[in-house]
Amino acid sequence: MKSALTFETVAKCSTTKARVSIMTLPHGPVDTPVFMPVGTQGTMKGMLPDQLEELNCQIMLNNTYHLGLKPGKETLDLIGGAHKFQSWKRNLLTDSGGFQMVSLLKLAKITEEGVEFQSPHDGSLMMLTPEHSIELQNTIGADIMMQLDDVISSLTTGPRVEEAMWRSIRWLDRCIKAHKKPDSQNLFAIIQGGLDINLRKKCVEEMVKRDTPGYAVGGLSGGEEKDVFWRIVTLCTDLLPKNKPIYCMGVGYAEDLVVCVALGVDMFDCVFPTRTARFGNALTMKGTLSLKSGKYATDFGPIEEGCECTTCKNYTRSYCHLNIITKDTVGCHLVSIHNIAFQLRLMREMREAIKKDEFPAWIKQFFHNYFGDKSKYPIWAVNALKSVNVNLV
Repeated sequence: MKSALTFETVAKCSTTKARVSIMTLPHGPVDTPVFMPVGTQGTMKGMLPDQLEELNCQIMLNNTYHLGLKPGKETLDLIGGAHKFQSWKRNLLTDSGGFQMVSLLKLAKITEEGVEFQSPHDGSLMMLTPEHSIELQNTIGADIMMQLDDVISSLTTGPRVEEAMWRSIRWLDRCIKAHKKPDSQNLFAIIQGGLDINLRKKCVEEMVKRDTPGYAVGGLSGGEEKDVFWRIVTLCTDLLPKNKPIYCMGVGYAEDLVVCVALGVDMFDCVFPTRTARFGNALTMKGTLSLKSGKYATDFGPIEEGCECTTCKNYTRSYCHLNIITKDTVGCHLVSIHNIAFQLRLMREMREAIKKDEFPAWIKQFFHNYFGDKSKYPIWAVNALKSVNVNLV
């Protein structure tokens, strides 16, 4: 399959499966492991594109379903795609739109043709097919596009899991056929199969035959047991090609990112940093601060000592607290900037530690700082890291 992507691994951890790579896309290089902030409607909630650029964010997400509704395909065709529309000069990844059908709307039914659902505007039935999803994503102009897959809850069991897995494979073939711009846009396959190891193995085997520029592990982060979650992730990173990027969809908590990097994942996305900012929660290397708390009313230090973001350089916890309790949008804006900066710094620190081959020691220090007492370490994370030779306790 044609590819508008190169992927060069520059360092590997000698203990875990972690690696540092440079993924070069049409809008520039991306250092991996990477966290990709989610700008659903062509905008990062509470942030401007140039503020994201200032944080050296190299790639962000847009949502195909939302952009397809508004501004719509015609407007995006007129301006020449989502990069121009939102004044974003760096890379974009778009999801297929399928997840929203499951998560946001009253789902009518999934048929072999596509996902049939009720319009949120007038209740009429609409159909999203693999072909339509790719047509929208070709118009958006994303550097990385995701296939339309048959999305089911990670808690689903029985024959529906296998049905969804095979349908996702058939839909990938239709997406590949419909893809009009392989020279400038990359289509990623999504590995499905629920929590069934044999189905995941079969899905990897089939998807790899299609030789897409990269692969995503889908259908997780939906409420499944974390001890099952990490086993599926590590199975997929073991089986997928080593010369292509591996993307774990919907992962954004700090400890999850650290564990999944150790298990060999290259790319992540999640709405968590900006969503939690709207509730006044600031992410730090020592855990989450609830800036709503009255104890910050006269705290004139930055959200996090040593953080280089504009919020921490210019504003105090006291100022953020005031804006959060008065529900001023400035509070959400300031905490969002800090939280995205935190996620990007976390990934940068991991890349540096892997390059120096000091990643296991870095992981131990991270867990100590983040959770404090070893008794508070999540058991699943301890088990996952033990599987790649890092003993936390």
